[in-house]
Amino acid sequence: MVSKIRLERISDRIKEDLSEILIKEISDPRLVGVSITDVRVDRELAYADVYVSSIEGKIRSEEILAGLEHAQGFLRYTLSKQIELRVFPRLRFHWDPTPERAEKIERIIASLKKQNQSGTND
Repeated sequence: MVSKIRLERISDRIKEDLSEILIKEISDPRLVGVSITDVRVDRELAYADVYVSSIEGKIRSEEILAGLEHAQGFLRYTLSKQIELRVFPRLRFHWDPTPERAEKIERIIASLKKQNQSGTND
């Protein structure tokens, strides 16, 4: 098993390198505008759960996840050349709704502030 600190370092490195690969080396139009929001590697280094999001939101989630699954072998191979591990974890992709939720909450707060300001001006 691996220490928590080492797991965090590996997760951060996968996140950074994977983001760079998606920008520089992937030409699949399904993966344009994809952001890696988090990576969590299990203690046995068998799997890396990769959480992704997009500017367009959940509308394109299925298309993006299908594109990532299609590119999984290439992504894992490329990452394994950049990050030295005895066995490189398999990549599992998940949609991360957090950015969308945060935006919705911000809109609600802004509308409440606007209502509060218009109520105090009367």
